[in-house]
Parts: sequence; C-alpha cells; structure tokens
Amino acid sequence: MSEDPIRPSDVGDADAPPVDEKPYKIIFEANKCIGTGKCAEVSDNWDLDLDTGLARPRSYYVGADDLSHNVRAAEVCPAKKGRGVIHVIDRRTDEEVAPDPEGDGTLSVDW
Repeated sequence: MSEDPIRPSDVGDADAPPVDEKPYKIIFEANKCIGTGKCAEVSDNWDLDLDTGLARPRSYYVGADDLSHNVRAAEVCPAKKGRGVIHVIDRRTDEEVAPDPEGDGTLSVDW
C-alpha cells in the first residue's frame, strides 16, 4: 500500500461536468457519516435519509453559486471528532477547500 496522500482528482466520476461549469467537487466519506443531519440543516445540497440515517449530497459537483453552503456543511459536520466527512475540493487546484483541518489543502480522508 502506498504512503502517498490520496489526490482528490483521483476520486470520483469520470463523467464529471467540465471544470469551468462546476469547479468544485464533493468527496463524501459515507461510511463514516454519523447521521446528525447538520449538513442538511445548512445546505440545500444535502439530505438526511431517514431510512438509513445517513446524509447524502444531491450533487457531487457544484458551481461557485453553491460553494458557500457546501463549505458550511463540511465545517459543521461533527463526524470524525469534528474533522468531518464532507470534503469540498477545488478541481482547478486539486486542493481541499473545506474542512481542511491541516490548513494545507491536502485531502483529509481516512481511507
């Protein structure tokens, strides 16, 4: 197994919309979601599935107009001891915008 960090551009759908249309990507660690619904409280892009008790994004690719509420969803997620399981990535730079707990833009997933 490689010790190299996971690159955000290596995660996701090959049929993604063009970067200039949707420059931000959501990477969601669904297996670590604890179902508090905080994301759905602050973002129209997030739903809490009452049957499974897990959150789910409506879209994994968003434009600038939807950036702020998705960043907020990432910031309020209490999973992983407050580090969150919602990651907002700038596809142009391949850097994590939120929650970015290390402050360096690296992807903060636990895979």
